[in-house]
Amino acid sequence: MKRLYVIVRADLDPGDQLAQAVHAACKFSREHDALFCAWHDGDNNLVVLSVANEAALAALLERVHAAALIVADVHEPDLGDELTAIAVDERVATMVSSLPLALRWRA
Repeated sequence: MKRLYVIVRADLDPGDQLAQAVHAACKFSREHDALFCAWHDGDNNLVVLSVANEAALAALLERVHAAALIVADVHEPDLGDELTAIAVDERVATMVSSLPLALRWRA
């Protein structure tokens, strides 16, 4: 895997976006250890993008599951267990090619 994609919600404060992105990458590493290690020891490219809100992130997560991509999703207890971020293998690239970089767009 050359790239790991992390997608966060733009409606979160910048600090929360950053924290949730890290949570997603860490969860991906725990749930998909071999793939994560291969990525980390290889090209190690990280792409962090954003979607408008929880509904948009949930819709993307549904598409990711339907495509059988490798994913880790984060539901933050401090935010009422809302879906806040996902980390996905590089096959998601075409699904997210139109999304802005995280912290560049606010809903």
